Amino acid sequence: MVPGAPNTTTMLPASEAAKIYQTNYVRNSRAIGVLWAIFTILFAIVNVVCFIQPYWIGDGVDTPQAGYFGLFHYCIGNGLSRDLTCQGSFTEFSTIPSGAFKAASFFIGMSMVLVLTCIGCFALFFFCSTGTVYKICGWMQLAAGIIKVIYCMIHWRWSLAHLSSQIVAMCS
Repeated sequence: MVPGAPNTTTMLPASEAAKIYQTNYVRNSRAIGVLWAIFTILFAIVNVVCFIQPYWIGDGVDTPQAGYFGLFHYCIGNGLSRDLTCQGSFTEFSTIPSGAFKAASFFIGMSMVLVLTCIGCFALFFFCSTGTVYKICGWMQLAAGIIKVIYCMIHWRWSLAHLSSQIVAMCS
């Protein structure tokens, strides 16, 4: 600014500036809410696929016997035919072969239920304030995430122990 020149910059009145900031804040918060809903739906899809998918580790060229297993469902073949004998069901918890798999099934099931309930709670936007719905869904997602981490630790620990016992058996 040149000394002596007229002041051409004028400030907006506080009420108009507040309206502009309010409009930007609401627009940005809605965009973040939409992104949060999309990521919640994607997280739910991952949980459902992890829970339901029966083919985690499966039949390959190098396997000595036909079959596959998932979290709570497994199938074993006799090697002579392509018929598989399948066992395990989440509704019959006693048919799950391992304690680690029982715990992992429970935790992934709980995480899945929490995330699906959170998606159902999105309907509360029509009845409650936005902040209340965000808090309810946020706590549910936090609990689902913690449960998912516990599930991953249990499954990883079991897989690591199982793999190390196989390596020891191969070296002996």
